[in-house]
Amino acid sequence: MPLLLPLLVAFAPSAWQISEGLTRPLVSMRGKPRQALRMTVATDFDLIIVGCGVGGHGAALHAVSKGLKVAVCAGEDVGGTCVNRGCVPSKALLAASGRVREMRDTEHLKAFGITTGEVSFDRASVAAHAENLANRVKGNLEMSLTSLGVTVFPNKGCMAAPTSVKLVGSEKTITAKNVILATGSVPFVPPGVQVDGKTVITSDEALKLEWVPDWVAIIGSGYIGLEFADVYTALGAEVTFIEAMPKMMPFFDKQIAQLADRMLIRPRPIDSYTGVFASEVTPGVPGVKPCTVKMIDAKTKEPTATIEVDAVMVCTGRVPYSDGLGLEELGVQMNRGFVGVNEKMQALNAEGNPIEGLWCIGDLNGKMMLAHAASAQGISAVENMCGTEHILNHDAVPAACFTHPEIAMVGPTEEQARERAAAEGYEIGVSQGSFKANSKALAEAAGEGMAKVIFRKDTYEVIAVHIIGIHAADLIQECANAIEHGTTLPELAMTVHTHPTLCEVLDEAFKAGLGRAAH
Repeated sequence: MPLLLPLLVAFAPSAWQISEGLTRPLVSMRGKPRQALRMTVATDFDLIIVGCGVGGHGAALHAVSKGLKVAVCAGEDVGGTCVNRGCVPSKALLAASGRVREMRDTEHLKAFGITTGEVSFDRASVAAHAENLANRVKGNLEMSLTSLGVTVFPNKGCMAAPTSVKLVGSEKTITAKNVILATGSVPFVPPGVQVDGKTVITSDEALKLEWVPDWVAIIGSGYIGLEFADVYTALGAEVTFIEAMPKMMPFFDKQIAQLADRMLIRPRPIDSYTGVFASEVTPGVPGVKPCTVKMIDAKTKEPTATIEVDAVMVCTGRVPYSDGLGLEELGVQMNRGFVGVNEKMQALNAEGNPIEGLWCIGDLNGKMMLAHAASAQGISAVENMCGTEHILNHDAVPAACFTHPEIAMVGPTEEQARERAAAEGYEIGVSQGSFKANSKALAEAAGEGMAKVIFRKDTYEVIAVHIIGIHAADLIQECANAIEHGTTLPELAMTVHTHPTLCEVLDEAFKAGLGRAAH
């Protein structure tokens, strides 16, 4: 999230102050005790946060609760990518388009005894719903900061020293005992792809929903690509995925990806090319000239196919927003734009040692590019700088894809879990629960889906959980809590789950891991 503040620190004589605290008695030449002088650097703040996305906001709130004087360099982008160009507006589009899909699904409604007439939507109103939600949440975030006494600078920030930030566009430099870098990321556009913001777009432009093309090519089948395929097909578009890996949804658990293909891809107007790169993408003119997409084999680089579509959406991941921060000049360890950090979120120098007072969280460090992970890292960094050691367990951070139905996960995929088990010398078990046997899911006529639990056979420690089905994003939290707090499978299996609710799918999976049956 482009919310950066350069740090310029100049230590003038006035920047030093004499501590009035007594350290140890000193003896003057006359033998009389006198007070020791202790020199400490006067700073403007206890903590400066460069960037004001979900990560920076979470860190600021926690720092205030710890009694710190906090400033945020928002870069005129309070809320960052998540609130303004990501999680929040995309959920609004998914909510609106999801209702259109449901009301147009006559067979689904027939199961409830419901019939409807023609269902239509107003594109501009759907887009306004997303924009209004983003603005509302953005306003709430800023108010939550100012009401707690956080100083919010509209400027971006640039580092002048590890604990000194220059406010871009002004002559002002501010200092602090600690600085957290939380500038986020921006969409990655591969070479050969010409983005015009109209017919060839990234998620930034797609969220504006300026039009609904008849045929959209989506490059990449990760979270963002899948969610927008859900939106576009619900609103009447056809979608073609272009995926560089040999199979669709390559970073999902294999079994979950197979189910997602059956539930989210095949029943809809979606086709795909796999194992290919979009080597050249040329914009078109809406309603006049199509976009051209040339593809090459991902391995041989030989030309494979060329298609003409109404629009192309680039969903090939994100890259850290680190340009212009002045990090190289400070000797910060960098890797493809990502800032190197240790497990405490301290920024590292080129030799791999922590830089005193400098911290980095969220997409900028690349550990886990999720908004709530950024917030958790920010809270962890504040704990560490305040003297309470805290190490965030990234395996306990859940993630979700808000398609219809949803996909959610916490911990490694089954394939990754088996690799770890083989390397560390233990065996894993896998158990499942089904939405088809769940009363609440059946009442919703949404019985497709499953939950799978991956655990150690020797200790019954829960390693990972993957879910696809109605409200999977809400169900995953119980599993994340179990991993974070070390709750074992026997303990989970003996926990009472409300009936009839969707969480009984998990109850079934927990019990199945112990060879028991759930009613």
